[in-house]
Amino acid sequence: MKRFLNRFSMFDLVIIALTSALGIAIKPIIVPLIHIITGPLFIPGGAAAGGFYMLWLVLGIGITGKIGTGTLIGFIQALLVIITGAYGTHGAISIITYTLPGVMVDVGAKLARERFFSTTVFFILGLIANVSGTFLSSLAFFRLPLIPLLLSLSAASLSGGLGGLIAYKIAKELRKTNIINNTNRQGDVSEK
Repeated sequence: MKRFLNRFSMFDLVIIALTSALGIAIKPIIVPLIHIITGPLFIPGGAAAGGFYMLWLVLGIGITGKIGTGTLIGFIQALLVIITGAYGTHGAISIITYTLPGVMVDVGAKLARERFFSTTVFFILGLIANVSGTFLSSLAFFRLPLIPLLLSLSAASLSGGLGGLIAYKIAKELRKTNIINNTNRQGDVSEK
């Protein structure tokens, strides 16, 4: 574990902490607004709103460029909701439901390698993060029938992909301003 954490600079760890906190902070604001639309359709609000709080997983790895960032963000988010009793806690199972999307982002980024910093990859990373989180939550808690589950996963796909695009735009703008200068830092994922 220590060797894993040693791969991250202090800057990386600050980014991980901030994106974790922002992902949790935005949830109680976005989800009730989305429930107005998704409630009558029997789609869990988290599926449609998930793109807005899953984008922090994608943004985190977009900033640090290091595999493991998504997993750490998800794990820290799980700890935050468990410890604080924040909106969206599922008790101890939160460790799994919050960490798995981060793991999926890391796996997707690892597979993308040199094509990592692109709109397509960020869209896909957001999509897989939200679909995996929605599917796991649906499986563990909601036990939706097939049609509402498919609607839920479809909403999660679109929302997650859009969250990934927002993360790409933010990371791209941060790179333009030289707030993030990855040329002096070694990451796990390459850029074009």
